[in-house]
Amino acid sequence: MASTALQFPDQDAHRRWLAEQAGLPVGFRVGSHSFDFVPIEVGKPARMTASVVVADEPCEAFAACFTRNAFPGAPVLIGRQRLHEGALQAVLINNKISNVCAPDGVATAQACCAAVGAALDIPAERVLPSSTGVIGWRLPLTELQQAIPYAVAAGQRESILPLATGIMTTDGWPKVRCATLPGGGRLVGVAKGAGMIEPNLATMLVFLFTDVAIARDELRRSLQQAVDRSFNRISIDSDQSTSDTVLAMASARLPAVDDQVFNNALERVCGDLAEDVVRNGEGVHHVI
Repeated sequence: MASTALQFPDQDAHRRWLAEQAGLPVGFRVGSHSFDFVPIEVGKPARMTASVVVADEPCEAFAACFTRNAFPGAPVLIGRQRLHEGALQAVLINNKISNVCAPDGVATAQACCAAVGAALDIPAERVLPSSTGVIGWRLPLTELQQAIPYAVAAGQRESILPLATGIMTTDGWPKVRCATLPGGGRLVGVAKGAGMIEPNLATMLVFLFTDVAIARDELRRSLQQAVDRSFNRISIDSDQSTSDTVLAMASARLPAVDDQVFNNALERVCGDLAEDVVRNGEGVHHVI
């Protein structure tokens, strides 16, 4: 995996580069909405962002890899079930709270999926939940349910940058990487992660989207190979997470490309994002 470390003269230049990378593939839209709430665990105001990625049509080609931690969070438990569904159409991601080891965590995540389904008029089973943040706290269900229609209404087709920004927790900057495919297709990915980074998977959330057609089995094989050669080869603090998720979805709005061409592009995007995670790691001063 070749190094693609980049340097920028200032934050504005970095932001401009991120915007250039962030164009959404055809067939997807992204919306986010931030809101204030009071976690019952601490009784002090906090702020959360709910982000929704929506495909125009159900994606039969979707793939995911999850943490191998023995105590996975509720979104991971539901995500594993979603792999057996016929299609996926939306992803709901919240930051601030990971929904791990929280009372009624699965039921709360399912209720949030139902809220997304109601806002989009699609079955809740076509929505995958994903959460990142503090372990042990309860998700603010009422506030999230109220925020979801606003996130859906904010959906736009130009940029994935709102998602990259909305999923951040302790990250120092948003992480976006892309690849151009033959025939005008695109593959774009975002990641979050700065601490609790260890293989199986390394701790993070990663979301990858493409507009080219690809068979489900081929996408799942390609994603597993890319993950094994990227995210499962990085470590920051030897602390394995409960929430790791790498998700890929294909809208199939453009013709298929050669399998090896797609595999190479996916591996490059995953490799770049993995290096971004390491370079932004908490307490990192040296990258090997």
